[in-house]
Amino acid sequence: MSRERLGPLPQAGYDAAQKAAHEDFQALRKADFSGPWHVFIRAPELLTAAQRMGEYLRYRCSLAGRLSELAILVVARFWTQDYEWGAHRKHALAAGLAPATLEAIRDGHRPDGLAEDEAAVFDFVSELLHAKRVSDAAYARALACFGEKGVVDLCGLVGYYQMLALTMNVARTPAPQGEEPLPRFPE
Repeated sequence: MSRERLGPLPQAGYDAAQKAAHEDFQALRKADFSGPWHVFIRAPELLTAAQRMGEYLRYRCSLAGRLSELAILVVARFWTQDYEWGAHRKHALAAGLAPATLEAIRDGHRPDGLAEDEAAVFDFVSELLHAKRVSDAAYARALACFGEKGVVDLCGLVGYYQMLALTMNVARTPAPQGEEPLPRFPE
């Protein structure tokens, strides 16, 4: 892969808006920047809005963490986003997704043996990404599993993690240290 673009900026060079966004981020996340946040600091208002949306989607949306992480990994695989995949692989395993499920997604296949709610997420997200819409059957299945709020939260997860994936792909953000890049598929 080519060299990283838009890598970390030295904090000493932050302007007032960047300093405020960084402080807000640290106060909310109790952590420093990694992955996309090094890129977004160049647009501090966008960083603040994005991290607040992400905080809701990751920690307070109506979907169980296992299902949110499944959706995130399907998005990361679709966009071949190494950082997003590497950062969320561990979260997905800790949330209860089977290693074989992650391996199948990584390799570009529909996993076998998915629970009903996992299958509903996988099919909904896959259809949305590939067809740019969902069939009545995929919608009905997701609605039955998660209700209207859950369907909207699922759409939010897909949109948000696509924004992060696209931004990091432009920036060529590498996989987290110790994580392998995703296999590349012919494009």
